[in-house]
Amino acid sequence: MLKTKRQEIDLLLKRGQQDPLPIMEQFYTLQGEGAWSGTASWFVRLAGCDVGCHWCDVKESWTPAEDQYQSCDSIVAKALEAGANRVVITGGEPSIYNLTTLTQKLKEAGLAVHIETAGPHPLTGTFDWVTFSPKKFLPAKDEYYQRAHELKIVIFNERDLEWAEEHAARCADHVQLYLQTEWSRRDRISPKLVEYVKQNPKWRLSIQTHKYIDIP
Repeated sequence: MLKTKRQEIDLLLKRGQQDPLPIMEQFYTLQGEGAWSGTASWFVRLAGCDVGCHWCDVKESWTPAEDQYQSCDSIVAKALEAGANRVVITGGEPSIYNLTTLTQKLKEAGLAVHIETAGPHPLTGTFDWVTFSPKKFLPAKDEYYQRAHELKIVIFNERDLEWAEEHAARCADHVQLYLQTEWSRRDRISPKLVEYVKQNPKWRLSIQTHKYIDIP
């Protein structure tokens, strides 16, 4: 029997792995979207994802390889060498892994620690900021609606706005609410989001500024 792509990925994922972790890439850049847009951050993109968004622009991050694993100490050292004071852990889907050791070492080094996650697995580790971006392809855990600082919903079509409201209704009052057009449909969707935010000012518009100015 032929395996599906998701089954193939599942065989390679080491769920709950803590140290070392599979790293697709690390880089120092400006946060491109959401509440921290325009701020300098060291990005740690973990390899491995079981969400499988069809419009994902980093599908190469879905499947980890054995030669991608790096120690938490080396991740911290690279962030410090870059001169960063904030680290953003993203993916892939970072909640697959146990991030307790990594976040502890980052905090001990004096770094602020953020995460960007769809929330399909329990959140481990200590974070200063949680960006929660649930996807339809794999349900999020309930805990994220209270632990998130920022809810970011990617809008692929207008029907997604109703879905966004359903998630916003479950969030704590302190959570900042963002709508963001899926990049390939920005010309069509962005004007609709502008009007929607004007009519529903509890929302903010998130723009992928890093793509406009061509930085990682």
